[in-house]
Amino acid sequence: MTTHSVTETEAAQASPGAAHARPRGRGKNVRWGIAVLCFGGLAVNYLDRSTLSVALPTMSKDLHIGPETQGFILSAFFITYALCQLPAGALLDKFGVKKVFMIGAIWWSLATVGMGLVRGVGSLVGARLVLGAGEAAGYPAPAKAVSRWFPRHERTLANSVWDNGARVGTAIALPLVTMLVSAFHWRVAFIACGLLGFLWIIGWWRLYHEPADHPKLTAQERAYIEAGGARVEETPAQGDEGPEVRWRDLFRYRTVWGMMLGFFCLNYVVYFFITWFPSYLVDERGFDLLKLGFFGTVPGLVAIVGSLLGGFTADRLLRKGWSTTKVRKTCLVSGTLCSSVIALTVVVPTAAGALALLSLSYASLTFSTASVASLPADVAPTAGHVASLAGIQNFASNVAGALGPIVTGFLLASFGGSYLVPLLVSGALSIVGALTYAFVIKRVEPLPAR
Repeated sequence: MTTHSVTETEAAQASPGAAHARPRGRGKNVRWGIAVLCFGGLAVNYLDRSTLSVALPTMSKDLHIGPETQGFILSAFFITYALCQLPAGALLDKFGVKKVFMIGAIWWSLATVGMGLVRGVGSLVGARLVLGAGEAAGYPAPAKAVSRWFPRHERTLANSVWDNGARVGTAIALPLVTMLVSAFHWRVAFIACGLLGFLWIIGWWRLYHEPADHPKLTAQERAYIEAGGARVEETPAQGDEGPEVRWRDLFRYRTVWGMMLGFFCLNYVVYFFITWFPSYLVDERGFDLLKLGFFGTVPGLVAIVGSLLGGFTADRLLRKGWSTTKVRKTCLVSGTLCSSVIALTVVVPTAAGALALLSLSYASLTFSTASVASLPADVAPTAGHVASLAGIQNFASNVAGALGPIVTGFLLASFGGSYLVPLLVSGALSIVGALTYAFVIKRVEPLPAR
């Protein structure tokens, strides 16, 4: 079959009506099935990484783990997860989404099962390090898949769909893991969650294909995807002329450093919800295991709505003719700035009020993450750099994931177990993230080859 593609620049010059026309015929929503498939992968990814956070209050009693050590164990995951973002992105660009994402899923699923077999702090830290390395493909893989499968004006909502796997996986972890821990043992919780990953792996291998060889993709939908500026071809956005942009050259751009710093600040706050949030509800607000499993899901569920709203808003503004720069900055700055309300939790006397503020903060963060996930495809000099940029951006964000739990644990130990200072630090970093997206990143457009 003869194929045809257009660059994003050419698509922008095409007729808006042609670019945005809905495809007709059988299989017209294949691309959204791909987004849902990526959603499933990320849901399993976050379920497995969140299992420890939920089981930790019980595990810490069995294994005699103090607060400082708990913080280190939680952060151990992010050390290898952050470092492996860089090779994961490069490998995805070189070998493709299907193979690399599958290998990563096998790796992290086995590591999760292994955590159910640990006998002490040393083996638990080792299992977390292995888990982090395996899960590194979980973010750049869907980002690259969406860049190839979706036109520019649908990309943000598609990214919000798979990115919500993070919220769903984290939300499911609370009731599922608490139920397994209560009914059986924390070891059973790890083994069961790890085995769930293999069900997704089978579905991924059978159902994922690139647009060029998907058996159910119609010619109409393929033309619609390409005309809308999908990053299908591994060629420069400005044409074939000019020097090749090497992987290390990406660090020469101010935009890339702005993406890194902004996501660092945003994810520092996000990972409070992934790591210390259950302990906060138990220690600071007096939740028992039953209340934790029920009310602890609220911020995650509200965050799902925030993410979808962020994706819908961005794509709607793009369809209205707003520039990519204006759309991304509007969503990124407003979301990160609003998330700073997490700091106000320290002055709220009731658990219900604190939960409401935490839910608003988390939803504001996810409102922004839909646009964060779209930035690599927006600025990549070629389609062959999308996963690499996603990996670089996620590397910086997960340096915050590695530091955040340790810093929070240290601050808790230093201030008598109070969450006042940790929450104030999170609020301050939200503001720094908003300022970064507003002033460090100047324009959101394909980086020039130089």
